[in-house]
Amino acid sequence: MKSSRVDLTLLSVAAVWGGSYLAARELTKVSSIAGLLSVRFTLAALVMFAIWLIKRERFSKTDVLLGTVFGLTQASIMWVETWGLSITTATNAGLIISLTIVFTPILESAWKRSWLPRSYFVATVVGLVGLALLVGGNGIKAPNFGDFLMLLAALFRTFHVTAQGRLTANRKVSSLNAIMLQCLVCGVVYFAADAPGTIAAATSYGPKEWLLMAYLVLLCSAFAFAAQLWAIKKTSASRASLLLSTEPIWAVVVAAVVGGELLGPIGYLGGAVIIGASYFGQRIERQHREQTAA
Repeated sequence: MKSSRVDLTLLSVAAVWGGSYLAARELTKVSSIAGLLSVRFTLAALVMFAIWLIKRERFSKTDVLLGTVFGLTQASIMWVETWGLSITTATNAGLIISLTIVFTPILESAWKRSWLPRSYFVATVVGLVGLALLVGGNGIKAPNFGDFLMLLAALFRTFHVTAQGRLTANRKVSSLNAIMLQCLVCGVVYFAADAPGTIAAATSYGPKEWLLMAYLVLLCSAFAFAAQLWAIKKTSASRASLLLSTEPIWAVVVAAVVGGELLGPIGYLGGAVIIGASYFGQRIERQHREQTAA
């Protein structure tokens, strides 16, 4: 049951992040990238601060250190990812960012000096094939600079997720404090990069834009980052990455329901392949972790 709660939490994060592609892309049409990200993370920090006023969790040196470090890495990821998303297609973006599920086990295994079974890597490759079928259901466009940025974002994500798992292991870390600082650092970095753009975004958004921003702030930032950090402390970075790799599935669902995009038979086949590969990989990773612990 405990393992199921962790898995469901990570799947929830993947679901809300899947919807963030459409929301963020809409906002890039009316504001600068740094401006919208500054508004998003500053508001997320304020939401977390409001929660902190109720709980009053004491800050430790570890909270401050990890919150600052993860804030800087998260700022890099979101900047590059949003920049790439504004240039490339959602199809290419979903495929390229999913490479994290291959990069993360490699980095984590190298870090631990304990390689996962070959069958796990087979599962990740099969999952990538499924992703190619899924996001390529409507045709993969020719690569461009935005695709390169998405690849860079995938590499940043790999380091970020693996570092979270390793640096929080066997340490008492307040998820609330660390995430609040993480969001605050992101907001400050983006504001310093484009203060005029931040002010322009905050003063020019209409009801539609603020509704999209509320989704990004409350679900994709405050909830998702806190849930991800909590879950990663209770599982491995590889397992977390595999579950979060379902993000493109949710992105396609949101695009179909909200954006009116439809998948063909190949796309649905890809979704089925991803689900099967994810389940297979999760079982292999869990058995390997239990055997190692024993």
